[in-house]
Amino acid sequence: MTTAVQSQSEYRNLPLLSLTESANNPRSTFDEKALDELAESIKAQGVLSPLVVRPKGGHSYEIVAGARRYRAAQRAGLEYVPVRIAELSDAQAVEVSIVENLQRRDVHPLDEATGYVRLLALDEPKYSIEQIAAKCGKSPGYVLARVRLAQLAPAVVQAFSKDEIGVGHALLLAKLQPEQQEQALAACYQEAYGNDSKSKRILLPIRHLQQWIEHNILLELAAAPFSKEDTQLVPAAGSCIECLKRTGHNVLLFDGISPRQDSCSDPNCYAAKLEMHVKQTVAAKPKLVQISTAYGKPAEGSAAIPRNQYVEIRQDKPQKKEQRDWPEYKTCKSTTEAIVTEGSEKGELRRICANPDCPVHHPKKKQQQTHADAEFKAEREKQRRAEALAQTIGLRVLKAIGEAVPVRLMKRDLQFAVERLITMLDERKLAIFIRQHEIGQPKDAGSPAKLLAAFLPKAEESTLGRILVETVILLSMRTAADSVKVLRDAAQSYKVDIEAISAKVKQEFAAKEKAKSTKKAAPKPLAKAAKKTAA
Repeated sequence: MTTAVQSQSEYRNLPLLSLTESANNPRSTFDEKALDELAESIKAQGVLSPLVVRPKGGHSYEIVAGARRYRAAQRAGLEYVPVRIAELSDAQAVEVSIVENLQRRDVHPLDEATGYVRLLALDEPKYSIEQIAAKCGKSPGYVLARVRLAQLAPAVVQAFSKDEIGVGHALLLAKLQPEQQEQALAACYQEAYGNDSKSKRILLPIRHLQQWIEHNILLELAAAPFSKEDTQLVPAAGSCIECLKRTGHNVLLFDGISPRQDSCSDPNCYAAKLEMHVKQTVAAKPKLVQISTAYGKPAEGSAAIPRNQYVEIRQDKPQKKEQRDWPEYKTCKSTTEAIVTEGSEKGELRRICANPDCPVHHPKKKQQQTHADAEFKAEREKQRRAEALAQTIGLRVLKAIGEAVPVRLMKRDLQFAVERLITMLDERKLAIFIRQHEIGQPKDAGSPAKLLAAFLPKAEESTLGRILVETVILLSMRTAADSVKVLRDAAQSYKVDIEAISAKVKQEFAAKEKAKSTKKAAPKPLAKAAKKTAA
């Protein structure tokens, strides 16, 4: 209770007919069952805690605190209730009404949000988040999170009010911009089908929504090609450093989301800055070549060169001796600076060669020469082992990425996409799926395609989601160079540790090689040796 109420108050029993509810009460919802229970308690014991009211002229009084007891007393059939009459200004009445109600345990989070926002809007006394937290016995993080609930999109408010999502889901959605909230709301659910083939919407755990937000909304600022300090890149947005939508700056709000990365929570603002950065860079360097790192053809009318029509010069140094002869580690007379204008690396600068007649980066194919000597065979065997090692590492990384894919799409959507994409894979890549998901052996049903056709309709949503991502990855691997980059990009997106997988596979291969060498060095059995001697 505030000092104003304690110092200027008197107790009376007033008729219910003289009381009216305050428009400033933050509580907008009342549990009917709970009101009935309170009414029964009042019938038996009366109103134990007086209502706080203030005079409104004549013989009428406005209820400042106690609307729930007032309604229950009406249901209990009382004519009079005990009250504490306090002389309060409009500002004091608002303060008392909100603080009193927010200290109750059964207030809906949306009503809490409304109350906190009204307190922050008061001119006198002036409240801060920290002061409200101290007054209501909450932490500043708790109060700020509730205040954000007042910025929920209408569709999210409706779902929360109907208990279609929990308070944890609502608090996560409130951290996002209104444009992304409805999109993220759809990710809270999963369609499931029962034995009657009817769909049922299931609310997914909060961790699924958090994972969806980290993968689909948040953008890591460390990878942004534009300056985070620039206040004039997009003047309306200002700098990223002082932006409240940056997770690293507004730590109180984004507690629990992307703790290891400083990220932008507004994709539209990020995209606007990225687009302006590209325009300014191209304007400052008119000779910059525009390139695309995306798969497929560039958009119609685009000035970007497709990824299959240039060679990107790598900036790092060769790690192995044979890499020194690789074209991507060499420069030529045609080497020029370029900027990515399409693709996930948009805005980044590259050095490329786009000359199709370049003898360094597009050498003519030499006729294969046959070699029968032992040295050539040894080199081929070494190459085969290297390819097997690389393939095994790739398969392990692909599997780890698949396991990191969250369940979001409906089963029918996943099955529809997978069945059509699978047909684009060749027999070798189809066989990879048979092994990865332990479906069987290709020879069991004549072909991998038949095995998959029988397996997919029975697969769970999580398995279909894995296969969908794995199929897209395999389809993107058009060349050996593509394979490494595609896996690296996918692993980064799904937070898969390639180095750990690579180290484990190398250990396994080394163990196999050691076992094979030991077996070759072992002495032959005496019986077999004697038989050969007799022969």
